[in-house]
Amino acid sequence: MDTPSERFLSAGQRKLLAFTLSFACCFTVAGLFALLVVILGRIVSTFSTLLWPLAIAGILALMLRPLVRFMEERLRLGPVAAVLTLYGLVLAVSLGLVSFLAPVALRQINDFIEILPDLVERAMESLRTTFPQWAHLLDEPLDQERLREIAVEFSGEIREAFSAALPGLVRAGETLVAVFAAAVAFAIIPVYLFFFLKSRREPTENLEEYLPFLSKDKRSDVVFLVREFIDIVISFFRGQLVIALIMGVLLAAGFTAAGLKLSIPLGLCLGLLNIVPYLGVIIGLAITLPTAFFQPGGGWELALIVAGLFAAVQTLESTVLTPKIMGDRTGLHPVTIIIAVFFWGTALGGVLGMILAIPLTAFLVTAWRLAKTKYLTA
Repeated sequence: MDTPSERFLSAGQRKLLAFTLSFACCFTVAGLFALLVVILGRIVSTFSTLLWPLAIAGILALMLRPLVRFMEERLRLGPVAAVLTLYGLVLAVSLGLVSFLAPVALRQINDFIEILPDLVERAMESLRTTFPQWAHLLDEPLDQERLREIAVEFSGEIREAFSAALPGLVRAGETLVAVFAAAVAFAIIPVYLFFFLKSRREPTENLEEYLPFLSKDKRSDVVFLVREFIDIVISFFRGQLVIALIMGVLLAAGFTAAGLKLSIPLGLCLGLLNIVPYLGVIIGLAITLPTAFFQPGGGWELALIVAGLFAAVQTLESTVLTPKIMGDRTGLHPVTIIIAVFFWGTALGGVLGMILAIPLTAFLVTAWRLAKTKYLTA
């Protein structure tokens, strides 16, 4: 047996080599993961018109499947009758809500449009008071020479616009085609949902049979991860939708009591935006605080009340609603949630990535824990 002096590498060199190889392996895995995310993002971006309806219909089917099964068992209905009954109930509830909320919302929108010029004037007056140097430049009358220069520049821009009209019309035509395709794709969501709900097969049924190239142990791990992902998706979206509806009602009621203009449409829309964590709060503060400050009868007091309402509803959501409705299903820290939303929103090209950010991140955490416990433990 070789003595330590006869070995090719010393103990320190072997440790350095082991560290270098481990680092190279980690770097390679990270690079492959980044490449996979980029490829996935390109696929989602290219086939978004196809994937959006399928994703929405699939998520809704996972959430509504227990209700369809309940109707089949308790009401003695067949799969088709149960799905059609569910569609009828949803349509009836939707029409009832629209008939109740639409008149109030339309009246508030009409009132807001009437006060919009006054609101803009108040905002401009505040700008003149806060930044007088800017207001002086804005209000300064233009001399004849400056008007002539503006006219010459404008005529040049008009000529350039006409020269670029044909490509612009082509792009406009492409945009109209894309909008039409998106409208058709979303209109087919109920059709996809119907067939998903009518099917009696579970998503992971016979999944192991499609993985013959894996060992039995690894097939079990893959099936476990797929089922775990489906459970995370169901619990997240079901819970998040309920929480978003509750937050929307609370915000609408609070805004109405405070006297904020456009209170019901704003409250309900901002609540539903919280399906993407924190999105409703960020957009809501950016919209409601200026509205509360500049609307007739508004000011700092109303703006502070609106900010307090957001703080109260957000505190209720984080301390009561989420723990009671969703529990600790995702197990993610709030900072991790924010980073995940921005990461997946960028990686998957927008809103779809932001909506799926939490389930995807929770799934990756689960997969990492499984791999660390079962395959990476010495």
